[in-house]
Amino acid sequence: MKKTSTDQLHNIPELQAKRLRWLLLLSSLLYVSGIVTPMMTVSQFIVISTTFSVLSGVQELFENGKIILFLLVTVLSIQLPAAKLWVLYRLLTLAPHRNHKLQPLLKLMHDYGRWAMLDVMVVAILIVTVKLGTIASVEIHYGLYLFAAAVLLIMFITQRVVHLSSTN
Repeated sequence: MKKTSTDQLHNIPELQAKRLRWLLLLSSLLYVSGIVTPMMTVSQFIVISTTFSVLSGVQELFENGKIILFLLVTVLSIQLPAAKLWVLYRLLTLAPHRNHKLQPLLKLMHDYGRWAMLDVMVVAILIVTVKLGTIASVEIHYGLYLFAAAVLLIMFITQRVVHLSSTN
């Protein structure tokens, strides 16, 4: 008998699902920490420096009227990873008969995973946008590493859920 999409997640072994839920919790903590902690300090002429997190960076973009960049960074670096975490959480915790509507989102997230490097592009845009001038230096802080770890862990969890739901 062929498995339906509603049966697929039911067949993920509980031990695997439990491990993935713990990794999901870790990735959520890394993600939240990564967007609120300092990511970089931009310095100009040694005396002028500004430290940014993802959240303070998007606030700065909005306040400076850079609406397109504000929307791009907000969607790609804040909303999309948060949505991915939510869908993964729902897939790993709901009964299979209740999450059948999320299966297409899982496939979409897996396909989106190929574009996850857009987060790196967004950080690069943020660096260029908030630069104070041509003679500026950028110092990277731990927030960037927390954010990068969260993105990589979310990609791994997505890949595992897709793999386990299609093989079991």
